[in-house]
This record gives sequence, structure tokens and C-alpha cells, in this order.
Amino acid sequence: MSETPEFDRKMLEALVCPQTHGVLSYDAERQELVSKAAHLAYPIRNGIPVMLIDEARALD
Repeated sequence: MSETPEFDRKMLEALVCPQTHGVLSYDAERQELVSKAAHLAYPIRNGIPVMLIDEARALD
């Protein structure tokens, strides 16, 4: 049984929103990096953040 790799929170210090270049917050439950300024959530797949605007989920 394989586990999904966990996101390295230290990586968050180096990442910014590709749209706004602003800070991101980590949503562990949804496995996403959230940009409140851009109203987008970037998915984390297999422990790797997908920092593509086209892949981001729009926030309500």
C-alpha cells in the first residue's frame, strides 16, 4: 500500500502565487496552496505543488 507523499511546508517559504506574486497559505485538508489575493487554490499532487494558473481552482 503506497502513501501519498506529504507536502514539505518549508517549500512554502520559497513559493509565491504565479498571478499576484503574493504569499500562499497551505490547506492541508484539501492539499492546496491558497492565494487569497488571486482567489485561487493551487493543487498539490503527490507532494508536488502544481503552480499553473490553468490548474488552479477558483475560490468562492
